[in-house]
Amino acid sequence: MSIHISAFFAKNSIKINGRTNLTGKETQEESKMNCFQGRTDLALEARESISEADGTLHGVILEEEYDEEKDIRVTKVAITTKNGAKAMKKPMGNYITIEAPGMLEPDEGYHREISEVIAEQLTEIIPDVEKEQEILVVGLGNREVTADALGPNVVDNLFVTRHIVKEYGKAAYNKERMHVVSSIEPGVMGKTGMEAAEIIRGVVEQTSPNVMIVIDALAARSTKRLNRTIQITNTGIHPGSGVGNNRNALTQESMQIPVIAIGVPTVVDAATIVGDALERMLGEVSEADKRCYIDSCRNELTDLHNMYVTSKDIDAVIKRVSYTVSEGINMALELS
Repeated sequence: MSIHISAFFAKNSIKINGRTNLTGKETQEESKMNCFQGRTDLALEARESISEADGTLHGVILEEEYDEEKDIRVTKVAITTKNGAKAMKKPMGNYITIEAPGMLEPDEGYHREISEVIAEQLTEIIPDVEKEQEILVVGLGNREVTADALGPNVVDNLFVTRHIVKEYGKAAYNKERMHVVSSIEPGVMGKTGMEAAEIIRGVVEQTSPNVMIVIDALAARSTKRLNRTIQITNTGIHPGSGVGNNRNALTQESMQIPVIAIGVPTVVDAATIVGDALERMLGEVSEADKRCYIDSCRNELTDLHNMYVTSKDIDAVIKRVSYTVSEGINMALELS
């Protein structure tokens, strides 16, 4: 294996200004044009992928908060212009990323703190959250594919109230003010023969919710964010886009109501893992040369883009993280 790698490096190496350039590119400016990019649903990773050498990215505002005591980082990316949306390849809107390195650990106290942060961010992004509203929660994904079962598992743990309130009123919960919460798990087209968006649109027309919250599993660019990151956005969601399986979008434009999307990256494509390994192997080579050498390997990595990898304990992770997310939603929808 090492012999083949060494030979491949030698074949692709040239000298530029007295130093080895593994890419065969003559300038750094050219090298920046063709860097290897893995698929990602995370706006934060999309922002990070834009080279700092490009200067300030107009139309994109980045804010970051870090709670050292809780070891939770909250990063807010606001895309405010069409040029910013084009550069980021994301719709205009607000993207909140919660990074919790300890989310993989079975620490109930820590997960409770994460739920509280989710609730806090949801109350800021859900329109008129202090007013009584009917809220539809949608759990996207395939329950039979563990890494894609986040949405259905979150729905399982929700505090659903619509059926009781419709039958007995709010007095059944001994409350004067409360949100009316309903949920649906639309499944996948391979089992239903229908797009999830078609099913959900029918439910929206019949039940007339004021707001929709959609939960889905995402794809990440970095293995370090796998199962440790939560993204919340008010731009809706394009199911399957992270793994190149685009389905009809669930957005305010398509549903005619605000759509809040919550996602956790549970998979990363195999090409990304190989690319990261190559970067580590290249060691002290300059960052530009590293990334553009990997780009020169694009043809070798193409087939790996159709392979997705998740952690070996994904069943336990989904069970734990789905409960954490559902508790955050339950807390956010609790009216005082």
